[in-house]
Amino acid sequence: MFVYADNAATTRIDPDVVKAMMPAFDELYGNPSTIYSKGREAREQVELAREKVAKAINCLPREIYFTSCGTESDNWAIRGIAEHYAAKKGKHIISTNIEHHAVLETLKAMEKEGYRVTLLPVNEEGFVTARQVEEAICPDTVLITVMTANNEIGSIQPIREIAAVAKEHNVFFHTDAVQAVGHIPVDVQDLGVDLLSLSGHKFHAPKGIGALYVRRGILPDNLLYGGGQERRKRPGTENIPGILAIGAAIEKATANLERDMAHVSMLRDRLLNGIRQTIPHCKINTPTHDCLPGTVNVSIKYIEGESMLLMLDMNGICATSGSACASGDLDPSHVLLAIGLPHEVAHGSVRFSFCAENTVEEIDYILEVLPKIAARLREMSPLWENVNK
Repeated sequence: MFVYADNAATTRIDPDVVKAMMPAFDELYGNPSTIYSKGREAREQVELAREKVAKAINCLPREIYFTSCGTESDNWAIRGIAEHYAAKKGKHIISTNIEHHAVLETLKAMEKEGYRVTLLPVNEEGFVTARQVEEAICPDTVLITVMTANNEIGSIQPIREIAAVAKEHNVFFHTDAVQAVGHIPVDVQDLGVDLLSLSGHKFHAPKGIGALYVRRGILPDNLLYGGGQERRKRPGTENIPGILAIGAAIEKATANLERDMAHVSMLRDRLLNGIRQTIPHCKINTPTHDCLPGTVNVSIKYIEGESMLLMLDMNGICATSGSACASGDLDPSHVLLAIGLPHEVAHGSVRFSFCAENTVEEIDYILEVLPKIAARLREMSPLWENVNK
C-alpha cells in the first residue's frame, strides 16, 4: 500500500483543478495586460479567480494580489509594511519563535538592516497569547506578524485576539495563513487582520501560485519592480494557469470545508489513539485543542527521525521528520525546541499530515507499520538498551 501523509508539505493537484487550468494552455494564451480580445479573455478569467479567492476569505477582490507562493507573500507583507511605514511609526517588529522560515529568515535579514525584532516564546503546546503580544508592543512597533497555524505541530494561534490588540495600539498585523486556508475557516473580516498570506499548493492547486490579502487603504511598498500588473503592486506577467488553478482549488476546498474537517479530524484522532496504545515512550507534540484537523506530530523516544522516515518510505508511507535534515542542518526542528523538547527527543519526531483524500485504511496501515519500525530501531539504539537495563 502507498500512503501519502505529508499534505502539510504539499498536496496532490485535484483533477478538477487540472481541468480548470487547461484553457490557459490553449485558448486563454493571451497576455492579460493587452487590450485586444484575446488578452481581455484572459483578464476576465484572472478576475474571476480573484473573486473566488476573495470570497473564500471574505474580502474584496481588489484586496487580493496574486504572487508566486507563500514565501513571496510573507516577504512582501513584512518588508512592504515595514519599509513604507518605518519613518512614521518605527522599526520594531514582533513575531514568534515558531514561525515558518519564510518569516524568520526575512526578519533575520531585516535585523541586519537596522530593524529590531522581538520573537515571543510559545508554551509547551505551541501557543502565544495576546497578552504576550501586547506587553511586547513599544512606541516604535510598526508590525506584528504571527502565523495562523503552525506547519509542524498544528497549533492554531488566537489571531482574532492578537489582531484586536494590534488595532488598539495602531500597529499593523500580518498573519501567515499558508497552513490554514483551505483547511479551517479563515475570514479576514472576522479575524481583523491587515494582511494575510496563502499558498495554492497547500490545498490541491499546483506549486508556484500564492496570494496576499492587503486590507484596503494599507500601502505596503513593492517587493518587486517592473510592469503595471496587479495594480502596479506586483509586477510580472500573470501566471494564468496557476491563477485559474488557485481559484478553482480554493472554491472547492471551502465548499467542502465542514465535511473535510470532520473526516480529517477523525483520521487524526484514530492515528493518535493508535500510537498511544501501541508505542510506549512517546511524546505527542500535537496540541490537544485549537489544532489543525489533519496534523499529527509525535516524538518516539530513543530513535532517530531520519531512520524512521527511511523505513516508512520503504513501506510506502510518506511523512516528515522533526529534524531539518533536508537542509543539511543536523539540528532538530526549531518548533520542537521552542515547545521545550530536548534535542534527543526532538530528533525522534515524525509528522503525519492528512487531507480529505486519505482513508481509514491508510491510517490502519500506518498503525500496522509504525510500531514495528519503532521496535526495530529501538533494538539498535544504545539509548533504548540503557532504558531496559
